[in-house]
Amino acid sequence: MKALVVDDNKALADVIQGALEDNGLEVISAKDGLDGYDAYVRFEPDLVITDIHMPRANGLEMMKHIRAHNPMVKTIYMSGDMDAFRPALEREKSQYPVSILKKPFSMMSLTNLVLSK
Repeated sequence: MKALVVDDNKALADVIQGALEDNGLEVISAKDGLDGYDAYVRFEPDLVITDIHMPRANGLEMMKHIRAHNPMVKTIYMSGDMDAFRPALEREKSQYPVSILKKPFSMMSLTNLVLSK
């Protein structure tokens, strides 16, 4: 399985990437929604794990563009503050294969979620 991790917190993206690689996934990361979209087009991952709050383009904006290529790409949204995006996330969950992780979370929670996808 191939995964794309998109987060403007490089340290967190690196930890997530390492944990997923330790579980046999092929993983690349990107620093924001614009770079994430470019990485998606080049890499064509099976799973996108993305922060919501990011500069240049947030996770929901990025996924809107990615879904033009693959509407059913599996997605995990991460954020410490979901409230402002709750209605949009609920719409996403009703239409697409979407999971939500509230920060902070354990790497075990993330890997269990990824491996169950």
